[in-house]
Amino acid sequence: MRTIDWADGAIDIIDQTALPGRVSVLRLSTVEELVDAVRRLAVRGAPALGVAGALGVALAATQYAGDPAARDAAIGTLRDARPTAVNLARGVARAAAELPGGVAAVLAQALRVRDEEIASSTGQARLGADLVTELCGPGVRLLTHCNTGALAAVVGGTALSVVAELHRRGDLGAVVASETRPLLQGARLTAWELGRLGVPFRLAVDSAGPFLMARGEVDAVILGADRIAANGDVVNKVGSYAHALGAARAGIPFIVVAPESTVDMSTPDGAAVEIEDRGPAEVVCFAGVPVAPPGTPAVNPAFDVTPYDLVTAIVTDRRVIRRDRGERP
Repeated sequence: MRTIDWADGAIDIIDQTALPGRVSVLRLSTVEELVDAVRRLAVRGAPALGVAGALGVALAATQYAGDPAARDAAIGTLRDARPTAVNLARGVARAAAELPGGVAAVLAQALRVRDEEIASSTGQARLGADLVTELCGPGVRLLTHCNTGALAAVVGGTALSVVAELHRRGDLGAVVASETRPLLQGARLTAWELGRLGVPFRLAVDSAGPFLMARGEVDAVILGADRIAANGDVVNKVGSYAHALGAARAGIPFIVVAPESTVDMSTPDGAAVEIEDRGPAEVVCFAGVPVAPPGTPAVNPAFDVTPYDLVTAIVTDRRVIRRDRGERP
């Protein structure tokens, strides 16, 4: 099952807000519906957002075929729907470059973006599994954060594709999945995917991760990225930085797995990235139920920045970038 795809002139997505309770496929027929799905995280994950951006341009080219101004405005709204992950804007830009050639050219480019992300997962899985085995040996115990499986891509995934490949090879010991506050992508999505893969795992609250590392229960941290800056800084789901600090203190590898499309050489460092703040509601409420006194102020950065000096290696579908060898993106 693909997280996102094009079918009969519309975009089909697995509604990630409905998981794990039910698998619900949404059909998005307008750009406005797609923008709403992106903003409320019905579709999320850097590779999947890149595909959403590209397919969204095809949707806009069809929806506003006779109104270029309205088409371009809709494309701009889609591009800016979530500012931190570079893949969304890149997917939009690639497909939009084909607008002079008409709808067919735009759709062909969007489908290339989709197919490239599918192929990318295979490369990340192989290179990442090879690296983890080299650094940690067989029977490795991993901690992962947020969701980096097929739900975040189209199929396969990024860091979770490495976990699946290690499991397939018989080299995986176990996994700790952090719950990933405030929307619990680890508890809702990663646990669901690991269960379907038959991977042995335990769920932990985010703040337990560094302590589990210190207690010797984790051999390496492996997670994804929403943007990798030119200097190697990694922008990923908030909580990643704390896990990087824990890994550094424990002396274990901190490995980032992401497609080459997430490496942004136009961004010099993590400080240059706009970090999305999703507002207080997700922090002061849980599943719509208030958990803090009325009027409580909150800060809710959706991402954080892990400096490159805390990163052991970055794995893409094409290469492994090792900090200990002086390598950078």
